[in-house]
Amino acid sequence: MALPKKIRESLTGNRLVLTVSIGDEPCIYGFSEKMWETATAPELSRPLFSDKTGRDLRRKIFSEAAAVELDSQGRFVIPERMLKFADINEKIVVNGNGDHFEIWSLANWKGYRAQMIAGK
Repeated sequence: MALPKKIRESLTGNRLVLTVSIGDEPCIYGFSEKMWETATAPELSRPLFSDKTGRDLRRKIFSEAAAVELDSQGRFVIPERMLKFADINEKIVVNGNGDHFEIWSLANWKGYRAQMIAGK
């Protein structure tokens, strides 16, 4: 996929970290490497040996993550397992969210957005 220019221009470097949502939203999160480090730092500061919830969350976050390279035109390959998780097979939506962006299937985004607007 090609990353939208507005998002691409806000990145430093040509590498991204992608991971799947840890909630119940069927989407893929994308981070610059620096923002990935910032976003995951609190999880890495939790006690490894005495915090089972922290260990489980780390496993979910880091086992699902993948570093990808942007080519000169801002294109990258989304791992197949992430596409399946997010039910992406055709049209997509890319949303900027401050410290990260999200990739959704158009159908899932429309459904999620309608629920959000309805306050559910």
